[in-house]
Amino acid sequence: MTQLFDCRDAFNEKLLELAHLDTRIVTVVNDSVGSSKLTQFRAEFANRLINVGIAEQNMVGVGAGLANGGLIPFVCGASPFLTGRALEQIKADVAYSNTNVKLCGMSSGMAYGELGPTHHSIEDLAWLRAIANMTIIVPADPVETSQAVAAAASITGPMFLRISRVGVPVVHPADYKFEIGKAARLREGRDITLIANGVLVHKALEAAEQLASEGIEARVLNMATVKPLDEEAVLAAAAETGAIVTVEEHTIYGGLGSAVAEVVVTHQPVPMRILGVPGVFAPTGSAEWLLDHFGLNAAGIYNAARELVKPTK
Repeated sequence: MTQLFDCRDAFNEKLLELAHLDTRIVTVVNDSVGSSKLTQFRAEFANRLINVGIAEQNMVGVGAGLANGGLIPFVCGASPFLTGRALEQIKADVAYSNTNVKLCGMSSGMAYGELGPTHHSIEDLAWLRAIANMTIIVPADPVETSQAVAAAASITGPMFLRISRVGVPVVHPADYKFEIGKAARLREGRDITLIANGVLVHKALEAAEQLASEGIEARVLNMATVKPLDEEAVLAAAAETGAIVTVEEHTIYGGLGSAVAEVVVTHQPVPMRILGVPGVFAPTGSAEWLLDHFGLNAAGIYNAARELVKPTK
């Protein structure tokens, strides 16, 4: 049975490692030490974790102040509340001011499942992608999560890391090197391209296996960086495979699919399908049930690809 990993664990392990090496690294939380997996960080660096309570707007403002004081704050909280409640502070205090704040949206997408629509974070990419100066990263597995945290700490400027709690397998090889703004080609293919990120990358790989059994060779791209988007990889996919399916744990409006479509329609129009939550409030249910409900699984990706390309067998 394939082992699944909670990317929050990789997030915390790397952050702890970096904090031992760099005293400027601090964390700011909204009464979310446990859900952000920062219990060990608090135990080792009690004076470098600031808990502002359930006050997300203050949390982002405090993070901006710490950055202005020369520190590197990782501002951690449940993604729907970090992005929804504090959007003005993210825009004005972080992005417009171009402060060195690392926003960490934990338990993103529909990971909270049974807590329902108030806790689903399916609009966060759209909100933040519209804001200038914001780098947006959606890691697919613990390997990429660890490297994305290191990248966040090493560069100066606003960043949003979207970290899920839904278990995922490792999809990258041991020698994988994450690079901001670069897609990872996880599977070669010439008939169609599947572009995914986060918890749905392994589902795209499963769909590609199913397509291959019918003679359809699907290229699979992990587009971890939503902004800046790897336009070169998108254009190559359009030109070389002639069709694209995007899949994301997010509304179909304003996220990964929209970003890809903007590039495709402007420079290299090809048939596309954008898979995600279809402009509705996601209901209450387990995370896995919700993904299946919206066809965000291997079968749904396979069916979308089959609409665009016919099998050769």
